[in-house]
Amino acid sequence: MTNREILIAGAGLAGPALAYWLHRHGFHPTVVERAPALRSGGYKVDVRGSAIEVLKRMGVYESARALDTGMRTVTYVRRDGRPLAVLDANLLMGRRGDDIEIMRTDLTRILYDATAADVEYVFGDAIASMTDTPDGVEVTFEKGAPRRFALVVGADGLHSATRRLALGETPLTHLGAYMSICTVPNRLRIDREEYMYFEPGRLAFAYSTGPDAPAKVGLAFASPELSYDRRDVAAQKRLIRTAFAGLGWEVPQLLDAVDAADDLYFDSISQVELPRWSAGRVALIGDAAYCPSPAAGQGTSLALVGAYVLADALATSAEPFAAYEAATRPYVEKNLAFGRKMAKDMVPGGRLQIAVRNYGMRTLKFHPRKERVIERVLRPLHEAANAITI
Repeated sequence: MTNREILIAGAGLAGPALAYWLHRHGFHPTVVERAPALRSGGYKVDVRGSAIEVLKRMGVYESARALDTGMRTVTYVRRDGRPLAVLDANLLMGRRGDDIEIMRTDLTRILYDATAADVEYVFGDAIASMTDTPDGVEVTFEKGAPRRFALVVGADGLHSATRRLALGETPLTHLGAYMSICTVPNRLRIDREEYMYFEPGRLAFAYSTGPDAPAKVGLAFASPELSYDRRDVAAQKRLIRTAFAGLGWEVPQLLDAVDAADDLYFDSISQVELPRWSAGRVALIGDAAYCPSPAAGQGTSLALVGAYVLADALATSAEPFAAYEAATRPYVEKNLAFGRKMAKDMVPGGRLQIAVRNYGMRTLKFHPRKERVIERVLRPLHEAANAITI
């Protein structure tokens, strides 16, 4: 490949990770991001299995580990707020060995800082059109002047505009629920703990990395696909309030805090399932290609591994997109399957299901082999996280 200029759409996690490896392989990446700066807010994310090795090879693992959330416990609460069960966070969430949990915005900053000196970042702009030619991809931008690139990679998330331009409309696989998360004042003085409250078809949770740090509040509810304007935050807040009206615990106060929040994330719990991840000179990585849904807890790991494998394929293979997909798809399919399974459990459907779960959580601490019980339940997660060798 004589033209080494590659355009990456999206400066979240997958985009900067890919830019890092492309630069290491002698390419000249440009990252374009619609937002005017790195996005803040977001939620805590896990990095597991093969993705840990990617961070280590990038030389940023220790920086990421230093910003681990340090979550200690997960507490299931009753409607009146009394604790139902208090469990070790690492054990319950399946973290082991070198696995880490980090705030998404912290990991984004680490990846950006690792690339900013060597990679061109263009904030406040986006791809308007792409034309595949024998000499490369002619790209027009919403604001900037047109440019030609050897390749374009879409790393622009679940609702990828690059995917739409390259492959046309590709419907998401709706997994039966919606989820929101935002930053609110930590009036509960939560200290490296997560609280979870379940009602039929609804889950409310809150966590914080320290008593003086802000809290994150999440609200998930079962629902068929909804029609709403993704840019209308006020309408999204109304949907949330309607779904959680009349619930106990701290939900009324949390809803008031959500109303005042300025960083609301609201979206369906959905997957991206594509028969191919490229068309012509355009490829997709991360959530744009294979979002496993937040229920999987594996989106960040898929993005990091996908970036590593794609960059390596571009540097070493005569058919790089085919090589990237052949190497990555079995890993992706395992994680998509795990995401579908977890989505069914994330928002329990009825009181019997909640009662069975609560009983299991309440009695787990008395089980003489509780570590082995949890390990058996989470075995599919660990298998999915390590389903590729890099």
